[in-house]
This record gives sequence, structure tokens and C-alpha cells, in this order.
Amino acid sequence: MSELLTTDEAAAYLRLSERKLYELVANAAVPCTKVTGRWLFPRAALDRWVTAGLIVPAALARVAAPPIVGGSHDPLLEWALRESRCGLANLPEGSEEGLRRLTQGEVIAAAIHLHTLDGDDEQANLAAVGAAAGLHDAVVIAFARREQGILTAPGNPHGISDIASIARTGARMAQRPAGAGAQLLLLALLGRAGLATDALTFVKPICPTGSDVAQAIRSERADCGLATRSVAAAAGLEFLPLTWERFDLVLRQRDYFLPGPQALFAFMRSPAMRERAAELGGYDVEAIGEVRKVN
Repeated sequence: MSELLTTDEAAAYLRLSERKLYELVANAAVPCTKVTGRWLFPRAALDRWVTAGLIVPAALARVAAPPIVGGSHDPLLEWALRESRCGLANLPEGSEEGLRRLTQGEVIAAAIHLHTLDGDDEQANLAAVGAAAGLHDAVVIAFARREQGILTAPGNPHGISDIASIARTGARMAQRPAGAGAQLLLLALLGRAGLATDALTFVKPICPTGSDVAQAIRSERADCGLATRSVAAAAGLEFLPLTWERFDLVLRQRDYFLPGPQALFAFMRSPAMRERAAELGGYDVEAIGEVRKVN
């Protein structure tokens, strides 16, 4: 069967009448696209749509999501949400939790930075959104590339250079919640180094954000942790660079043109945004605002 189904093929595939399918199309409740006057239905998107249980009454499908950006914490994004006066609140709980909330309609957008064991981090965000049940209508917007690394006290008293050296020296490490992008990066780095998580000495409690990691180090509760260069600079800590990562915003296509997101996107393209990114350090905003993926 073709990956793009015609109307009659899609109706048969979904076991719906063509009339019912046209009703779903009219209500923007089913993944489809119009090409040269014909409706076509991506079979993979239909599978995700059905799996997620998205065949619901149109009125329910259109319930507005709260004006909240969930997902990962980022100092530049936090500043942009405030300065743009877009009316969107921030709920930083980690990348995977942000995607979950977006799928459930609990936030209007999610900020994500994901990592994989095989090292293909450039495509990790796109792959996760493409595979997520319930996000058949998602769009991924580039926010920035960020520099992630190891934070230590000034002078790097433990002589840390990489993940293996943290294990070797027994340095106490602050960690992020399960599903947070920085925690996924840590697991990927451990895997690539051939180390298990029990090779590291973690401190408690878990740090919700990168800023909390920095505070744990400043208070001497931890010796090191993963966070961005901007977090290290703001806290006056040593920064040992590890990698550059994609930090993206994900939202539903129907919400892209709402006033809140549009105000944020307009501000993201402003000179003030680029000046702030340079001031914070560790950001590449050359592609900011670009559409990276449309499901």
C-alpha cells in the first residue's frame, strides 16, 4: 500500500465512510494534505492518529491548550517569554515531560533538546516528534543551538575533563530528572564511554533545572553537573564544553498562528534577541524561527 492514501483508500483503511472522513477533514481533525486539488492522507500519520485515540468529536478536538510553554528550561527562552509580552507562561519540567503534556493538551508548546545513544543528536528532536503518538499535526520550530558541558567550581579543583574523569575521581554529581534533556545527554555520554550509571556518585535531591545544578555546586552540595554555558556564566562557575545541541519548540499546527506564539516568534527574530543570546553566551541563533519539521 502506498504511503500516501487517496480519500477512498484512507476511508477503507480507517473503516470509515467517505462522508465521515470528509467531515473529519473539514474539522481539521485528521492528518491530511491537499495536492493538485486532491486530499492525500499519510498512512504513518493515520496510524499515529488512531493509536493516540484521536478520533474524537470535533468540539473536543478543538479545546484550547493553556498558554504555557512546557518542557526544558532555558535562560534565553525564559527571558524571551517575558520580554516579548506574549502572555505565555513557562513550566520547565524536562523535554520528555513537555512532549507528554503537549500530547495531552496541557501546554500550548514544548521546548525540547533530546539525545540518543547512537550519537545522532542533530535529528533527535525531529525523530521524537515524528514518532510521538498524538502529535500527527505538530510543527518543530528552531530556537537555538546551545553549548552543553560540565559545570564545576572555579578552578576545576577535581581536575575533571569528561564523564569518565567524573567516575574516576569520585566527584559528586548533581543530576536532572528522568526525561530531562540534560539527563538524556548524560545517559548517552555514559553509554558511549561504556560506563553504567552506578559508576557515578549522585547527590540528592534531584535538580529540576540547570540553574539548580549551578546552585548545588555553588553551595558545595555537588562537585559537578551538566548544564549550558549560559548557566555556568551566570553562576560564575567553570565550564567544560562537551557538545552543541538543538533546542527546539514544538506546537500543534493549529496553534502556530495564535497571538501568543506569533508574538514570541516575532520577538525571536528581533535584534534584541540576538544581542541577549550573545550576552548570555553559548548560543547559536542563526536559524532561530525556522521551521524544522511539519508532521
